[in-house]
Amino acid sequence: MSRFLAQIVVSLLPLVYLRNFAADGSNSSGFGEPKIECIAVERRALLKVKQELQITDGNGTDLLSSWGSEEAKRDCCKWMGIRCDNKSGNVILVDLSRSTFGISQYYENRGNITTSSLIELRYLNYLDLSFLSLRRINILDFIGKLSNLRYLDLSYTRLIGDIDPPDQLANLTTLQFLDISHNLGLRAKSLDWVSNLSSLRQLNLSRTDLSRANDWMSRVLQLPHLENLELKNCGLVSQKNFIPPSLSPFNNSSMYLASVDLSGNHLSAASIEIFLSTFSGSLVRLVLSSSQLEGSIPEAFGNMTSLKYLDLSLNRLEGSIPEAFGNMTSLKYLDLSLNRLEGSIPEAFGNMTSLEYLDLGNNMLEGEIPKAIWSICTLRTLQMNDNSLSGYLPQNTQSSSKCTSYSLDTLDLRRNQLVGSVPNLTMFSSLRDLRLSTNKLNGTVSQSIGQLAQLEILDVSRNSLQGVISEAHFRKLSKLIYLDLSFNSLALNISSDWSPPFQLDLVLLGSCKVGPQFPRWLRTQKNYYQLDISNGGISDSIPNWFWDLPPPLFRMNLSNNQLSGGIANSSRQWAGFPEIDLSSNQLEGPIPTFLFKVAAVHLSRNKFSRLDSLCEVNAEFNALSFIDISYNELSGELPDCWSRLYILNIVNLKNNKLSGKIPTSFGSLSQLKSLHLGNNMFIGNIPSSLKNCRELIVLAAGENNLSGPIPAWIGESLQNLTILSLRSNNFYGHIPLNLCHLSQLQLLDLSINQISGNVPKCLKNLTAMKQYGSTNTTISHSYGGAEDATADRPVSYDDNLDVVWKGTNTEFINNLGLVKSIDLSSNKLRGAIPKDITELIGLVSLNLSRNNLSGQLPLEIGHLTLLDALDLSNNHFSGRIPLSLSEVHRLSLLDLSNNNFSGKIPTGTQLQSFDAAVYMGNPELCGAPLLNKCRGEETGSGGTEEANEHGVEDGFISDGYFINVKNQHQKA
Repeated sequence: MSRFLAQIVVSLLPLVYLRNFAADGSNSSGFGEPKIECIAVERRALLKVKQELQITDGNGTDLLSSWGSEEAKRDCCKWMGIRCDNKSGNVILVDLSRSTFGISQYYENRGNITTSSLIELRYLNYLDLSFLSLRRINILDFIGKLSNLRYLDLSYTRLIGDIDPPDQLANLTTLQFLDISHNLGLRAKSLDWVSNLSSLRQLNLSRTDLSRANDWMSRVLQLPHLENLELKNCGLVSQKNFIPPSLSPFNNSSMYLASVDLSGNHLSAASIEIFLSTFSGSLVRLVLSSSQLEGSIPEAFGNMTSLKYLDLSLNRLEGSIPEAFGNMTSLKYLDLSLNRLEGSIPEAFGNMTSLEYLDLGNNMLEGEIPKAIWSICTLRTLQMNDNSLSGYLPQNTQSSSKCTSYSLDTLDLRRNQLVGSVPNLTMFSSLRDLRLSTNKLNGTVSQSIGQLAQLEILDVSRNSLQGVISEAHFRKLSKLIYLDLSFNSLALNISSDWSPPFQLDLVLLGSCKVGPQFPRWLRTQKNYYQLDISNGGISDSIPNWFWDLPPPLFRMNLSNNQLSGGIANSSRQWAGFPEIDLSSNQLEGPIPTFLFKVAAVHLSRNKFSRLDSLCEVNAEFNALSFIDISYNELSGELPDCWSRLYILNIVNLKNNKLSGKIPTSFGSLSQLKSLHLGNNMFIGNIPSSLKNCRELIVLAAGENNLSGPIPAWIGESLQNLTILSLRSNNFYGHIPLNLCHLSQLQLLDLSINQISGNVPKCLKNLTAMKQYGSTNTTISHSYGGAEDATADRPVSYDDNLDVVWKGTNTEFINNLGLVKSIDLSSNKLRGAIPKDITELIGLVSLNLSRNNLSGQLPLEIGHLTLLDALDLSNNHFSGRIPLSLSEVHRLSLLDLSNNNFSGKIPTGTQLQSFDAAVYMGNPELCGAPLLNKCRGEETGSGGTEEANEHGVEDGFISDGYFINVKNQHQKA
């Protein structure tokens, strides 16, 4: 018996009809020669159909070549796709579907059928034109004239317009099979015409717009012989009278309805419950996936004792799974995935002893998996991923089960809370797919797993498993193609001459100890397209044979090992354009050319010295979109051939020993999003060619010897800039007012330069800094890297930046998107702080220290309530400290020292919690925490000293601070 009997029966219905027409001696030619040649007028009509349709396969071959005018081809009853009546010679069947010609792909037809060609076939009772393009004329306008039709399939024919009986389908009163599905341009205002088709057994209107057909259910259910109904993605909406009271299985409605598919509509659970009670005795297959069902699962499912196939996935069902589900003892297929179901899995599931497929994934279920489920002998697929299930995996199930054998071939329990070790699963000898990743499994992995000879996928990653994985774990796994043991505490104890029994597609062993030697068994693998042996304790060189392996590689990760030595250039021709990660090792020497013939290359934190080979990349066959060679020992001038790499999105060369000028060819990188050149020895100006990099989001060139005025074109051309860091260079002149046009800018660092003039008033136009908080914790860029077969999101890069934060150089990655900062410190700025800067209420850090600024602080400075760090030290500010500053409760760093502030420090706030050094160098300043008392204060009063109730620390910005900022933004 088939796995899902009902589904297959439905799919074979067209073949059943075809067989009936072919085998019925009174209506068809059968398999013998026809007694009478086909009628001349019908032959001419078919030749006209051939001329009009011009059907060819993908190679241009005429699929109707058997239709011709030669004497040998005069008998149209012998033509492919044609059947005639044995007695009269009339054409009764025309089947031009793909199966007739033995092709599975779409084929081409360049013409269209006209009215006169088909209506000559007056005795036609079977017509299949599926997958032909009939969009130029609506065949429904004349199809009603073929009144003898019993089978009509016009699915996927690009029909458009309204179904407008009675001149169309309503005349086909003998029709038993009707499929006009998946014609995205069809619509019907009513289904009144359907009730005329009283002989219908199968009706498929999927993808037809029935949003205005409020009578759809009442009309359809008046069909007394209807067995199969498919109305997928029709825009149906449940009506109050979903099933009129006058309809019942005993009142001329469809008594035989066995299969219903209403997926992709907008239905209500209440209306479904009425439907279930009406057809509880006949339904075998019911599909309601993606139907926007809400509320609880109807208890009426417990009465569906004949149901074998039920799909309620991708809805909004909530609450617990009814115990009554255990009454559906005939059920073979059950899918409740991607809902909001909670509570435990009912023990009654064990009563469904015929179950073959069970998917409860992506819900909120908890508790242990009922033991009875493990004893369902027929179960082939069990998916409960993405829940909160707890407890242990089955132990000694076979001893307590009545099963002589198990059928389980797929077990997916990823992303739950399961505990314990990976047990002996040999009782599931048919197991093909085993996924247990992201749980709380601990202990060891049983060697018995090596006995699962049918296993193709083994994923136990992201657990707390420990111990040794030996050759015994793989002894009989000759069919294994997907292996993921990553992010555990496992060690592979494999001999150097081991020859595995498998050929893997994916080798994922990240954070498993596979060293200290480079794993030589990889030399036997010819098929893998993804390899991860990162953080594997390998302290060896990369053998030359490794680069000559033939696999069609897409992703390779060898990062965070102690790989050493150089990489010799290789003639390796990548099958595609992979992503290569060799970062955080001790590799040295020049970078070979073949490593640049990829989609993305991560080489940071090594000892590479040269990248001259970059200029050997063929521009015509270049796919490199990501290059990171930061924290290496690159020296000398950068080669000026970047125009060869015109699709680059990310370039990170920071923290090297590069010198000379920034190459003008960077301006050819029109798709560049992030450029890091910091902490090198570059000289000269920022090349004006960079104005062509209009997609640039991050420009970081600090810690160099660049000079000249800050280019005004940055504010004109680089409108997407989020980060601009030019700190610690030799820039001079005024801050260009054009920078105020950068509405997306979140971080501006021009510190430690020779910049003079005033702080621009127009900084208030930096719109991103006026937004309270941030919606993204990271600054991420998508790039053209190879897709990760295990990733749940697109390939992207979380940008990073070295920021001087509270006096310490700190690398921000995971929370860079929340850092909104202006740092103009250590320059030659003069004048007052413009009041307008207090409109930047999203600022987290403001540093104007070590300048020649003067005047009084804006009274509104307290509007910057998100400030975590404020440094105004070593200037010439005067007057009182504004009282509003006491409203900035999140300050963890404050420095007002070495100015000319006077008067009393505002009391009763956290301003007293800072060390006195914060206020030193202001002779006229008084009050706590300073020792000098203000005039009029009583001896010993000293002001109020409050404990820091906000838990402020003079350290790095905290995650809790950022979370708080983000939450407040979302509430706002």
